[in-house]
Amino acid sequence: MNASGMVVCVTGASGYVASWVVKLLLQRGYTVRATVRDPGDRKKTQHLVSLDGAKERLHLFKAELLDEGCFDSIVDGCQGVFHTASPVNFSATHPQKELIDPAIKGTLNVLKSCAKVASIKRVVITASIVSVVYNEKPLTPDTVVDETWFSDPLFCEKNKHWYMASKTLAEEAAWKFAKANGIDLVVLNPGFMFGPLLQPTLNSTSEVVLGLTKGENTFPSSTYWLVDVRDVAYAHIQAFEVPSAAGRYCLVQQVVPFQEILKTLNQLYPTLGLQSKCEDDNKPVERVFKVSQEKARDLGVSFIPWEFGLRDIIESLKEKGFLSI
Repeated sequence: MNASGMVVCVTGASGYVASWVVKLLLQRGYTVRATVRDPGDRKKTQHLVSLDGAKERLHLFKAELLDEGCFDSIVDGCQGVFHTASPVNFSATHPQKELIDPAIKGTLNVLKSCAKVASIKRVVITASIVSVVYNEKPLTPDTVVDETWFSDPLFCEKNKHWYMASKTLAEEAAWKFAKANGIDLVVLNPGFMFGPLLQPTLNSTSEVVLGLTKGENTFPSSTYWLVDVRDVAYAHIQAFEVPSAAGRYCLVQQVVPFQEILKTLNQLYPTLGLQSKCEDDNKPVERVFKVSQEKARDLGVSFIPWEFGLRDIIESLKEKGFLSI
């Protein structure tokens, strides 16, 4: 696809994956309208305006997910929209207010604005693997999860998996609205992302990884579904550019037990001295399963091994002064 002259929008552009999406879009020659909460906050936007091509083709806009209609003028004239903005919080005090409402209403606000613009060819939404695997289906080492799987909101709510519920309900709402309004929608369902940070601040992902360096399992699971952030960003571009792209795409390089991540961290950084046991060792270990990569590979994604992403995010945390080892 010839991106010269094409205009796209990226919501939540200062975030972990969104920053990489912006970087790749600029590299390909797109003009990018990037939404952030405060365009004047240089701490959160400097890494974006410093990207190659940003001076000529990056434009920052203020937008709030729950401010209905605020995306209207931003997406007007765009050919594509990448909606990445969504709250990430694994310990919400008021889950409906902090997670579920912003995820659903924010997604619908963006899609409502897109429905008004005839020039938009496709909308790509960043969902999550958690809107795929949280249901009562049995998971065994032989189980292969694919794009036909959906999480059960009632199961999530019953077990107080509020973040998982928010992503599941938001994706359900997106599909329903897109179908009713004739929007060409593609949804990406990435796992837990490792890989280098472009932004200078800690986000939820990097906070979890920082906790891992201390032997803390700060993710509400004893099993991680890992994928490199660079692969996820590339998948966004492909999801927009490949004409045949359609439906959902699971993006997981490997399902890895927490203890294996600790072991790898000890091998990469022996000075961490992480314990092989952790506080929740008495809890039943969640069974490891497989996630199909067939559709992702059809999209052109060639997965980076998770060990490389783990090393690169640790190096980023060191470089940015969050970790000293």
